[in-house]
Amino acid sequence: MLKPIKRRLLIQKLNLLGFGGPFPGRKHEYMEKGRHRIFIPNPHKGEIGIVLLKLMLKELGITSDKFNQL
Repeated sequence: MLKPIKRRLLIQKLNLLGFGGPFPGRKHEYMEKGRHRIFIPNPHKGEIGIVLLKLMLKELGITSDKFNQL
């Protein structure tokens, strides 16, 4: 089961999955792995919500179980 997550922890988990970055973008930083590029939201000192996190994981093809194991 997914829970809201701090931006820093999201970046750490994506790094563990082999993503490089974050790299500066126009409005948001992004991370890359092969052909996958994901923009990292900036929740303004809050947490990234469950809905947005689910969308990001779905786009990357990462299951919530795999993500939670990190």
